[in-house]
Amino acid sequence: MAELAPEGPFEGCGLPLLAGDATLVASPEVARVSVAPFSGQLEAASATLRERTGTGLPAAGRAEDAVVWAGAGRWLVEGYAPAEVAGWLAGRAAVADQSDGWAGMRLAGPAAADVLARLVPLDVDPGSFPPGAAARSLLRHVPLLLVSREAGFDLLVPRSFAATVVDEIGTAMRRLAARGSLTARRERL
Repeated sequence: MAELAPEGPFEGCGLPLLAGDATLVASPEVARVSVAPFSGQLEAASATLRERTGTGLPAAGRAEDAVVWAGAGRWLVEGYAPAEVAGWLAGRAAVADQSDGWAGMRLAGPAAADVLARLVPLDVDPGSFPPGAAARSLLRHVPLLLVSREAGFDLLVPRSFAATVVDEIGTAMRRLAARGSLTARRERL
């Protein structure tokens, strides 16, 4: 019988990508746990997470360290074992392992916001979407959880769309770099 080796979500996608002033790299694969506090348990769940991880449940549209708002009444806790988080929040929240469901990547560099501006219907300018901001959106037609960080943008997409997203971002990066190159050439003439 053939032995199958597990592959990461970005196998064969050509990461890392560098074009112009932007880079796209795969984020390290970490455990991701969905947390949805039960009715009346939001404060208790947040206090428990703060005690265990140093970070409670951030406000809607925010990310703090390893805890990211992921939609109405839902957060993702990254980097902790699902069974561990489930034990901490027993009776306080519904907890589900999402580790294999998401593919994470980081888009960074001076042109990162310009690349995203071509792909997502959000204003990702640092004045409107500062570090620590989180939003659910679409990258073209793919569901996206976008987090602004000091070092760029973290993007989480369903694992099955990883190659599509890399292709979309790579195309936008190359087009933006080509446009910059043409503009620079015209200015020299």
